[in-house]
Amino acid sequence: MSSIMEDIWRNMAILNIKNFPDPLYQKLRARAKRQHRSMAQEIIHLLSEAVEARKPLSILDLKGLGKEYWKGINAAEHIELERRSWD
Repeated sequence: MSSIMEDIWRNMAILNIKNFPDPLYQKLRARAKRQHRSMAQEIIHLLSEAVEARKPLSILDLKGLGKEYWKGINAAEHIELERRSWD
């Protein structure tokens, strides 16, 4: 009877890359170390991010962003003062 991990490994593809530029390899290795990942884990992570569909961005996601900076400031007056300073 095989373990779950053996089943997972048995169903995973192997990817070999020829003529991989050494400077890129060194950068990738450093990045993997910073992220506390193995080289294989880092490559899988980067490739997954690159090819997986991302949620579309919406301007509505910005609602309320930065409101703490504008607390107590009249935005219309601030904009008018800024516009006058351009002249």
